[in-house]
Amino acid sequence: MRTESPPDVTPEHCSVDTAELTRSARAHAERGETASAKLLYSQWLEREPDAIEPLGFLGRLALMSNQLDHSIALLERAKNLGPNGAEILQDLGIAYRRAQRLDEATATLQRAVEVDPTQRRSRLHLGAIQESRGQTHEALVNYFAAVSNAQGKGFWRSRETTPPALAGLVEHAIAVIERERPILLDRSIAPLRDRYGRESMVRVELALAMYLEQMPTTYADPRQKPTFLYFPGLPSTPWFDRALFPWYEELESRWSTIRDELVAVMQEPDELVPFLDSPVNVQGLPFMGSTGASEAEPQWGAYFFHRHGVRYDAHCARCPTTAAALDAVPIVRIRDHAPECLYSVLSPGAHILPHRGVTNTRTVTHLPLIVPGNGALCVAGEARMWQEGRCFSFDDTFLHEAWNHSDKTRVVLLLDSWNPHMTQVEQLAVAELVAQIGDFSRETHTAIPGDSESTD
Repeated sequence: MRTESPPDVTPEHCSVDTAELTRSARAHAERGETASAKLLYSQWLEREPDAIEPLGFLGRLALMSNQLDHSIALLERAKNLGPNGAEILQDLGIAYRRAQRLDEATATLQRAVEVDPTQRRSRLHLGAIQESRGQTHEALVNYFAAVSNAQGKGFWRSRETTPPALAGLVEHAIAVIERERPILLDRSIAPLRDRYGRESMVRVELALAMYLEQMPTTYADPRQKPTFLYFPGLPSTPWFDRALFPWYEELESRWSTIRDELVAVMQEPDELVPFLDSPVNVQGLPFMGSTGASEAEPQWGAYFFHRHGVRYDAHCARCPTTAAALDAVPIVRIRDHAPECLYSVLSPGAHILPHRGVTNTRTVTHLPLIVPGNGALCVAGEARMWQEGRCFSFDDTFLHEAWNHSDKTRVVLLLDSWNPHMTQVEQLAVAELVAQIGDFSRETHTAIPGDSESTD
Protein backbone atom coordinates (compact mmCIF):
# COMPACT_ATOMS: atom_id res chain seq x y z
CA MET A 1 0.00 0.00 0.00
CA ARG A 2 1.18 3.51 -0.71
CA THR A 3 0.40 6.37 1.63
CA GLU A 4 -0.80 9.90 1.01
CA SER A 5 -2.34 12.72 2.97
CA PRO A 6 -5.83 11.85 4.18
CA PRO A 7 -8.69 13.62 2.42
CA ASP A 8 -10.55 16.43 4.03
CA VAL A 9 -13.64 15.23 5.83
CA THR A 10 -16.45 17.31 4.38
CA PRO A 11 -20.15 17.20 5.25
CA GLU A 12 -20.72 15.65 1.81
CA HIS A 13 -18.16 12.97 2.64
CA CYS A 14 -19.94 12.15 5.88
CA SER A 15 -23.42 12.11 4.40
CA VAL A 16 -22.87 9.59 1.61
CA ASP A 17 -24.88 6.40 1.88
CA THR A 18 -23.25 3.21 3.04
CA ALA A 19 -23.22 1.62 -0.41
CA GLU A 20 -21.29 4.56 -1.85
CA LEU A 21 -18.97 4.59 1.18
CA THR A 22 -18.28 0.90 0.62
CA ARG A 23 -17.45 1.41 -3.06
CA SER A 24 -15.23 4.37 -2.25
CA ALA A 25 -13.34 2.53 0.51
CA ARG A 26 -12.64 -0.42 -1.79
CA ALA A 27 -11.55 1.83 -4.64
CA HIS A 28 -9.03 3.69 -2.43
CA ALA A 29 -7.74 0.38 -1.06
CA GLU A 30 -7.31 -1.09 -4.56
CA ARG A 31 -5.32 2.00 -5.59
CA GLY A 32 -3.09 1.62 -2.54
CA GLU A 33 -4.23 4.91 -1.04
CA THR A 34 -3.85 3.74 2.54
CA ALA A 35 -4.75 6.86 4.51
CA SER A 36 -7.92 7.55 2.53
CA ALA A 37 -8.93 3.89 2.66
CA LYS A 38 -8.35 3.75 6.41
CA LEU A 39 -10.56 6.77 6.97
CA LEU A 40 -13.34 5.42 4.78
CA TYR A 41 -13.21 1.93 6.29
CA SER A 42 -13.31 3.49 9.76
CA GLN A 43 -16.42 5.43 8.80
CA TRP A 44 -17.96 2.28 7.39
CA LEU A 45 -17.20 0.43 10.65
CA GLU A 46 -18.80 3.22 12.70
CA ARG A 47 -21.99 2.73 10.74
CA GLU A 48 -21.84 -1.05 10.72
CA PRO A 49 -19.88 -2.32 13.76
CA ASP A 50 -20.38 -5.96 12.65
CA ALA A 51 -19.13 -5.51 9.08
CA ILE A 52 -16.37 -8.07 8.51
CA GLU A 53 -14.63 -6.32 5.61
CA PRO A 54 -13.66 -3.10 7.44
CA LEU A 55 -12.65 -5.13 10.51
CA GLY A 56 -10.36 -7.23 8.33
CA PHE A 57 -8.87 -4.25 6.49
CA LEU A 58 -8.24 -2.21 9.62
CA GLY A 59 -6.95 -5.27 11.48
CA ARG A 60 -4.47 -5.96 8.67
CA LEU A 61 -3.40 -2.31 8.66
CA ALA A 62 -2.78 -2.44 12.42
CA LEU A 63 -0.76 -5.64 11.95
CA MET A 64 1.41 -3.94 9.35
CA SER A 65 2.03 -1.12 11.83
CA ASN A 66 2.85 -3.72 14.53
CA GLN A 67 -0.08 -2.53 16.67
CA LEU A 68 -0.63 -6.10 17.73
CA ASP A 69 -3.22 -5.70 20.49
CA HIS A 70 -5.38 -3.48 18.29
CA SER A 71 -4.93 -5.82 15.30
CA ILE A 72 -5.89 -8.88 17.35
CA ALA A 73 -8.96 -7.14 18.77
CA LEU A 74 -10.25 -6.18 15.33
CA LEU A 75 -9.46 -9.50 13.70
CA GLU A 76 -10.95 -11.52 16.55
CA ARG A 77 -14.18 -9.55 16.11
CA ALA A 78 -14.14 -10.36 12.41
CA LYS A 79 -13.40 -14.04 13.07
CA ASN A 80 -16.20 -14.35 15.61
CA LEU A 81 -18.70 -12.86 13.20
CA GLY A 82 -17.88 -15.61 10.66
CA PRO A 83 -17.82 -17.32 8.31
CA ASN A 84 -14.08 -17.48 8.75
CA GLY A 85 -12.33 -16.26 5.62
CA ALA A 86 -8.82 -17.62 5.17
CA GLU A 87 -7.23 -14.16 4.91
CA ILE A 88 -8.67 -12.95 8.21
CA LEU A 89 -7.57 -16.16 9.90
CA GLN A 90 -4.13 -15.77 8.33
CA ASP A 91 -3.70 -12.19 9.56
CA LEU A 92 -4.98 -13.09 13.02
CA GLY A 93 -2.65 -16.08 13.23
CA ILE A 94 0.33 -13.92 12.27
CA ALA A 95 -0.66 -11.30 14.83
CA TYR A 96 -0.89 -14.00 17.51
CA ARG A 97 2.55 -15.28 16.53
CA ARG A 98 4.13 -11.85 16.73
CA ALA A 99 2.51 -11.39 20.12
CA GLN A 100 4.04 -14.74 21.22
CA ARG A 101 0.60 -16.29 21.72
CA LEU A 102 1.80 -19.41 19.96
CA ASP A 103 -0.96 -21.87 20.86
CA GLU A 104 -3.58 -19.48 19.52
CA ALA A 105 -1.41 -18.74 16.51
CA THR A 106 -1.05 -22.43 15.71
CA ALA A 107 -4.77 -23.17 15.96
CA THR A 108 -5.70 -20.13 13.88
CA LEU A 109 -3.12 -20.72 11.15
CA GLN A 110 -4.07 -24.39 10.93
CA ARG A 111 -7.69 -23.35 10.48
CA ALA A 112 -6.64 -20.91 7.73
CA VAL A 113 -4.86 -23.74 5.92
CA GLU A 114 -7.91 -25.98 6.28
CA VAL A 115 -10.06 -23.28 4.71
CA ASP A 116 -7.54 -22.66 1.92
CA PRO A 117 -4.54 -25.03 1.56
CA THR A 118 -2.87 -22.52 -0.80
CA GLN A 119 -2.50 -19.89 1.94
CA ARG A 120 1.25 -19.59 1.63
CA ARG A 121 1.83 -16.97 4.34
CA SER A 122 -0.22 -19.02 6.78
CA ARG A 123 1.84 -22.10 5.98
CA LEU A 124 5.10 -20.16 6.22
CA HIS A 125 4.33 -18.82 9.71
CA LEU A 126 2.83 -22.13 10.85
CA GLY A 127 6.02 -23.87 9.73
CA ALA A 128 8.11 -21.42 11.73
CA ILE A 129 6.13 -22.16 14.90
CA GLN A 130 6.36 -25.92 14.32
CA GLU A 131 10.10 -25.71 13.72
CA SER A 132 10.57 -23.75 16.95
CA ARG A 133 8.77 -26.59 18.77
CA GLY A 134 10.93 -29.30 17.25
CA GLN A 135 8.24 -30.52 14.83
CA THR A 136 10.66 -30.77 11.94
CA HIS A 137 8.56 -32.86 9.57
CA GLU A 138 5.45 -30.74 10.05
CA ALA A 139 7.51 -27.59 9.48
CA LEU A 140 8.99 -29.09 6.31
CA VAL A 141 5.51 -29.87 4.97
CA ASN A 142 4.29 -26.32 5.48
CA TYR A 143 7.49 -24.65 4.28
CA PHE A 144 7.46 -26.74 1.10
CA ALA A 145 3.77 -26.12 0.44
CA ALA A 146 4.24 -22.37 0.91
CA VAL A 147 7.34 -22.05 -1.23
CA SER A 148 6.03 -24.35 -4.00
CA ASN A 149 2.78 -22.42 -4.24
CA ALA A 150 4.55 -19.07 -4.33
CA GLN A 151 7.26 -20.05 -6.79
CA GLY A 152 4.70 -21.73 -9.02
CA LYS A 153 3.14 -18.28 -9.42
CA GLY A 154 6.43 -16.48 -9.93
CA PHE A 155 6.97 -15.24 -6.36
CA TRP A 156 9.71 -15.92 -3.79
CA ARG A 157 12.20 -16.85 -6.50
CA SER A 158 14.56 -14.00 -5.62
CA ARG A 159 14.85 -10.97 -3.37
CA GLU A 160 13.08 -8.97 -6.07
CA THR A 161 10.04 -11.27 -6.07
CA THR A 162 9.79 -11.57 -2.27
CA PRO A 163 8.18 -8.94 0.00
CA PRO A 164 10.96 -7.45 2.19
CA ALA A 165 9.07 -8.31 5.37
CA LEU A 166 9.04 -12.01 4.38
CA ALA A 167 12.49 -12.29 2.79
CA GLY A 168 14.31 -13.61 5.86
CA LEU A 169 11.66 -16.22 6.67
CA VAL A 170 11.38 -17.32 3.04
CA GLU A 171 15.15 -17.78 2.75
CA HIS A 172 15.15 -19.76 5.99
CA ALA A 173 12.27 -21.95 4.78
CA ILE A 174 14.11 -22.71 1.54
CA ALA A 175 17.24 -23.64 3.52
CA VAL A 176 15.19 -26.03 5.67
CA ILE A 177 13.63 -27.59 2.58
CA GLU A 178 17.03 -28.09 0.94
CA ARG A 179 18.35 -29.72 4.11
CA GLU A 180 15.41 -31.84 5.27
CA ARG A 181 13.69 -33.00 2.09
CA PRO A 182 16.70 -35.03 0.86
CA ILE A 183 16.93 -36.64 4.29
CA LEU A 184 13.24 -37.59 4.15
CA LEU A 185 13.47 -39.13 0.70
CA ASP A 186 16.80 -40.87 1.31
CA ARG A 187 15.27 -42.50 4.39
CA SER A 188 12.87 -44.41 2.12
CA ILE A 189 15.71 -46.20 0.30
CA ALA A 190 18.18 -46.51 3.19
CA PRO A 191 17.03 -50.04 4.22
CA LEU A 192 17.71 -51.31 0.69
CA ARG A 193 21.13 -49.65 0.64
CA ASP A 194 21.95 -51.23 3.99
CA ARG A 195 20.81 -54.65 2.80
CA TYR A 196 22.27 -54.73 -0.71
CA GLY A 197 25.19 -52.31 -0.45
CA ARG A 198 25.83 -48.81 -1.72
CA GLU A 199 27.05 -50.00 -5.13
CA SER A 200 23.60 -51.41 -5.91
CA MET A 201 22.06 -47.96 -5.35
CA VAL A 202 24.41 -45.71 -7.31
CA ARG A 203 21.97 -44.99 -10.14
CA VAL A 204 19.06 -44.59 -7.72
CA GLU A 205 20.97 -42.01 -5.71
CA LEU A 206 21.91 -40.14 -8.89
CA ALA A 207 18.25 -40.13 -9.95
CA LEU A 208 17.26 -38.73 -6.56
CA ALA A 209 19.95 -36.03 -6.70
CA MET A 210 18.69 -34.96 -10.14
CA TYR A 211 15.08 -34.96 -8.94
CA LEU A 212 16.05 -32.74 -6.00
CA GLU A 213 18.04 -30.47 -8.35
CA GLN A 214 21.19 -31.09 -6.35
CA MET A 215 22.91 -31.76 -9.66
CA PRO A 216 21.98 -31.02 -13.28
CA THR A 217 19.96 -33.61 -15.15
CA THR A 218 21.98 -34.90 -18.06
CA TYR A 219 19.96 -36.91 -20.56
CA ALA A 220 21.64 -39.67 -22.55
CA ASP A 221 19.41 -38.62 -25.46
CA PRO A 222 18.21 -34.97 -25.53
CA ARG A 223 14.91 -36.16 -27.07
CA GLN A 224 14.14 -38.01 -23.84
CA LYS A 225 12.63 -35.76 -21.16
CA PRO A 226 10.50 -37.34 -18.42
CA THR A 227 7.97 -35.04 -16.80
CA PHE A 228 8.79 -36.40 -13.34
CA LEU A 229 11.79 -38.70 -12.73
CA TYR A 230 14.82 -39.45 -14.91
CA PHE A 231 16.81 -42.57 -14.10
CA PRO A 232 20.37 -42.31 -15.46
CA GLY A 233 22.49 -45.07 -16.91
CA LEU A 234 19.71 -46.87 -18.81
CA PRO A 235 20.15 -47.49 -22.53
CA SER A 236 18.28 -44.73 -24.28
CA THR A 237 16.01 -46.15 -26.96
CA PRO A 238 12.48 -45.16 -28.01
CA TRP A 239 11.55 -48.73 -28.95
CA PHE A 240 12.64 -51.82 -27.04
CA ASP A 241 13.92 -55.06 -28.51
CA ARG A 242 11.44 -57.93 -28.13
CA ALA A 243 14.22 -60.12 -26.78
CA LEU A 244 14.17 -58.10 -23.56
CA PHE A 245 10.65 -59.34 -22.75
CA PRO A 246 10.55 -63.12 -22.43
CA TRP A 247 7.01 -62.87 -21.08
CA TYR A 248 5.67 -61.66 -24.46
CA GLU A 249 5.21 -65.25 -25.63
CA GLU A 250 2.86 -66.15 -22.79
CA LEU A 251 0.88 -62.92 -23.13
CA GLU A 252 0.54 -63.25 -26.89
CA SER A 253 -0.57 -66.88 -26.57
CA ARG A 254 -3.66 -65.67 -24.72
CA TRP A 255 -4.52 -62.78 -27.00
CA SER A 256 -7.49 -64.45 -28.70
CA THR A 257 -9.23 -65.16 -25.38
CA ILE A 258 -8.31 -61.72 -24.10
CA ARG A 259 -9.88 -60.25 -27.22
CA ASP A 260 -13.06 -62.28 -26.65
CA GLU A 261 -13.29 -60.82 -23.14
CA LEU A 262 -12.81 -57.34 -24.59
CA VAL A 263 -15.55 -57.86 -27.16
CA ALA A 264 -17.96 -58.83 -24.39
CA VAL A 265 -17.08 -55.65 -22.50
CA MET A 266 -17.57 -53.55 -25.63
CA GLN A 267 -21.15 -54.77 -25.89
CA GLU A 268 -21.83 -52.45 -22.95
CA PRO A 269 -20.10 -49.17 -23.86
CA ASP A 270 -21.25 -47.57 -20.61
CA GLU A 271 -18.63 -49.75 -18.92
CA LEU A 272 -15.91 -47.56 -20.46
CA VAL A 273 -14.73 -44.40 -18.73
CA PRO A 274 -12.70 -41.48 -20.11
CA PHE A 275 -9.04 -42.32 -19.86
CA LEU A 276 -7.93 -38.76 -19.22
CA ASP A 277 -8.18 -37.10 -15.83
CA SER A 278 -7.65 -33.77 -17.59
CA PRO A 279 -8.09 -32.62 -21.21
CA VAL A 280 -4.60 -31.06 -21.08
CA ASN A 281 -1.18 -32.44 -20.24
CA VAL A 282 1.29 -31.12 -17.65
CA GLN A 283 2.51 -28.49 -20.09
CA GLY A 284 -1.05 -27.21 -20.41
CA LEU A 285 -1.35 -28.49 -23.98
CA PRO A 286 -4.41 -30.43 -25.21
CA PHE A 287 -4.18 -34.21 -25.24
CA MET A 288 -6.77 -35.00 -27.89
CA GLY A 289 -7.28 -33.98 -31.48
CA SER A 290 -9.10 -35.29 -34.53
CA THR A 291 -7.73 -36.83 -37.70
CA GLY A 292 -10.83 -35.78 -39.62
CA ALA A 293 -11.82 -39.39 -40.28
CA SER A 294 -14.98 -38.99 -38.21
CA GLU A 295 -17.34 -36.13 -37.45
CA ALA A 296 -17.85 -37.42 -33.92
CA GLU A 297 -15.87 -35.95 -31.04
CA PRO A 298 -12.66 -37.97 -30.56
CA GLN A 299 -12.75 -40.24 -27.54
CA TRP A 300 -10.08 -42.09 -25.56
CA GLY A 301 -11.92 -44.63 -23.47
CA ALA A 302 -10.64 -47.05 -20.86
CA TYR A 303 -11.64 -50.22 -19.09
CA PHE A 304 -9.23 -50.39 -16.16
CA PHE A 305 -7.84 -53.46 -14.46
CA HIS A 306 -5.39 -51.41 -12.40
CA ARG A 307 -5.16 -47.66 -11.97
CA HIS A 308 -2.89 -45.62 -9.73
CA GLY A 309 -1.97 -48.86 -7.98
CA VAL A 310 -5.58 -49.88 -7.28
CA ARG A 311 -6.83 -53.22 -8.62
CA TYR A 312 -10.32 -53.16 -10.13
CA ASP A 313 -11.48 -56.47 -8.75
CA ALA A 314 -14.87 -56.52 -10.52
CA HIS A 315 -13.24 -55.93 -13.89
CA CYS A 316 -10.63 -58.59 -13.22
CA ALA A 317 -13.36 -61.08 -12.27
CA ARG A 318 -15.28 -60.28 -15.43
CA CYS A 319 -12.18 -60.79 -17.62
CA PRO A 320 -10.32 -63.63 -15.86
CA THR A 321 -7.93 -64.49 -18.69
CA THR A 322 -6.87 -60.86 -19.04
CA ALA A 323 -6.41 -60.55 -15.28
CA ALA A 324 -4.37 -63.76 -15.10
CA ALA A 325 -2.18 -62.61 -17.97
CA LEU A 326 -1.50 -59.31 -16.22
CA ASP A 327 -0.68 -61.12 -12.99
CA ALA A 328 2.00 -63.08 -14.85
CA VAL A 329 3.73 -59.94 -16.18
CA PRO A 330 6.34 -57.96 -14.16
CA ILE A 331 4.10 -54.90 -14.09
CA VAL A 332 5.20 -51.87 -12.10
CA ARG A 333 3.81 -51.91 -8.59
CA ILE A 334 4.09 -48.69 -6.62
CA ARG A 335 1.72 -47.94 -3.77
CA ASP A 336 -0.92 -45.37 -4.81
CA HIS A 337 0.74 -44.84 -8.20
CA ALA A 338 1.16 -47.92 -10.37
CA PRO A 339 0.41 -50.00 -12.29
CA GLU A 340 -1.98 -48.78 -14.92
CA CYS A 341 -3.37 -51.65 -16.99
CA LEU A 342 -6.40 -51.31 -19.21
CA TYR A 343 -8.20 -51.87 -22.46
CA SER A 344 -7.28 -48.63 -24.23
CA VAL A 345 -10.04 -47.68 -26.67
CA LEU A 346 -9.39 -45.11 -29.40
CA SER A 347 -12.47 -43.96 -31.28
CA PRO A 348 -12.62 -43.49 -35.06
CA GLY A 349 -10.75 -40.38 -36.13
CA ALA A 350 -9.13 -39.82 -32.72
CA HIS A 351 -5.61 -38.46 -32.42
CA ILE A 352 -3.68 -38.54 -29.15
CA LEU A 353 -1.46 -35.50 -29.55
CA PRO A 354 2.31 -35.50 -28.88
CA HIS A 355 3.20 -35.72 -25.19
CA ARG A 356 5.76 -37.24 -22.83
CA GLY A 357 5.51 -39.73 -19.99
CA VAL A 358 6.55 -39.40 -16.38
CA THR A 359 9.64 -41.59 -16.01
CA ASN A 360 11.99 -43.83 -17.98
CA THR A 361 11.86 -46.43 -15.20
CA ARG A 362 8.57 -47.47 -16.78
CA THR A 363 8.12 -49.31 -20.07
CA VAL A 364 4.76 -49.15 -21.82
CA THR A 365 3.57 -52.29 -23.60
CA HIS A 366 0.71 -52.69 -26.07
CA LEU A 367 -0.96 -55.98 -26.93
CA PRO A 368 -3.12 -54.98 -29.92
CA LEU A 369 -6.59 -56.56 -29.78
CA ILE A 370 -8.70 -54.78 -32.41
CA VAL A 371 -6.78 -53.05 -35.18
CA PRO A 372 -8.94 -51.78 -38.06
CA GLY A 373 -5.87 -50.46 -39.90
CA ASN A 374 -4.88 -46.95 -40.92
CA GLY A 375 -3.55 -46.11 -37.48
CA ALA A 376 -0.19 -46.01 -35.77
CA LEU A 377 1.87 -45.11 -32.73
CA CYS A 378 4.73 -42.71 -33.36
CA VAL A 379 7.62 -42.49 -30.87
CA ALA A 380 10.51 -40.04 -31.40
CA GLY A 381 9.44 -39.56 -35.00
CA GLU A 382 9.24 -43.28 -35.85
CA ALA A 383 5.74 -44.61 -36.55
CA ARG A 384 4.79 -48.26 -36.13
CA MET A 385 1.53 -49.94 -37.07
CA TRP A 386 -0.24 -52.16 -34.56
CA GLN A 387 -0.49 -55.84 -35.42
CA GLU A 388 -3.18 -57.85 -33.69
CA GLY A 389 -1.74 -60.27 -31.15
CA ARG A 390 1.84 -58.97 -31.40
CA CYS A 391 3.28 -56.96 -28.47
CA PHE A 392 5.66 -54.06 -28.58
CA SER A 393 7.10 -51.84 -25.85
CA PHE A 394 8.38 -48.28 -25.91
CA ASP A 395 9.82 -45.57 -23.69
CA ASP A 396 7.10 -42.93 -23.37
CA THR A 397 9.48 -40.25 -22.09
CA PHE A 398 10.24 -39.64 -25.76
CA LEU A 399 7.70 -37.44 -27.52
CA HIS A 400 5.00 -39.74 -28.82
CA GLU A 401 1.52 -39.69 -30.31
CA ALA A 402 -1.09 -42.11 -31.65
CA TRP A 403 -3.83 -41.86 -34.23
CA ASN A 404 -6.72 -43.83 -35.64
CA HIS A 405 -7.50 -42.68 -39.19
CA SER A 406 -10.02 -45.47 -39.70
CA ASP A 407 -13.80 -45.34 -39.26
CA LYS A 408 -13.71 -48.11 -36.66
CA THR A 409 -12.59 -48.40 -33.04
CA ARG A 410 -9.03 -49.45 -32.18
CA VAL A 411 -8.30 -51.26 -28.89
CA VAL A 412 -5.07 -52.40 -27.24
CA LEU A 413 -4.34 -53.96 -23.88
CA LEU A 414 -2.01 -51.39 -22.34
CA LEU A 415 0.21 -52.13 -19.35
CA ASP A 416 3.19 -50.70 -17.48
CA SER A 417 6.21 -52.86 -16.78
CA TRP A 418 9.62 -52.06 -15.37
CA ASN A 419 12.37 -50.91 -17.68
CA PRO A 420 14.15 -54.22 -18.40
CA HIS A 421 17.58 -52.61 -17.96
CA MET A 422 16.96 -51.94 -14.24
CA THR A 423 18.03 -54.38 -11.55
CA GLN A 424 15.47 -55.81 -9.16
CA VAL A 425 16.99 -53.81 -6.30
CA GLU A 426 16.66 -50.62 -8.35
CA GLN A 427 13.03 -51.44 -9.04
CA LEU A 428 12.36 -51.88 -5.32
CA ALA A 429 14.17 -48.65 -4.53
CA VAL A 430 12.27 -46.62 -7.13
CA ALA A 431 8.98 -48.04 -5.85
CA GLU A 432 9.82 -46.95 -2.31
CA LEU A 433 11.11 -43.57 -3.45
CA VAL A 434 8.10 -42.71 -5.61
CA ALA A 435 5.69 -43.81 -2.89
CA GLN A 436 7.44 -41.49 -0.42
CA ILE A 437 7.40 -38.60 -2.90
CA GLY A 438 3.68 -39.22 -3.36
CA ASP A 439 3.04 -39.26 0.39
CA PHE A 440 4.86 -35.96 0.76
CA SER A 441 3.01 -34.45 -2.20
CA ARG A 442 -0.33 -35.30 -0.62
CA GLU A 443 0.74 -33.80 2.68
CA THR A 444 1.78 -30.58 0.99
CA HIS A 445 -1.17 -30.45 -1.43
CA THR A 446 1.27 -30.37 -4.35
CA ALA A 447 1.28 -32.79 -7.27
CA ILE A 448 3.77 -35.09 -8.91
CA PRO A 449 4.09 -33.72 -12.44
CA GLY A 450 2.23 -35.92 -14.86
CA ASP A 451 1.27 -38.42 -12.16
CA SER A 452 -2.26 -38.78 -13.55
CA GLU A 453 -0.99 -39.27 -17.08
CA SER A 454 -0.41 -42.64 -18.66
CA THR A 455 0.20 -43.15 -22.35
CA ASP A 456 -0.86 -44.77 -25.59
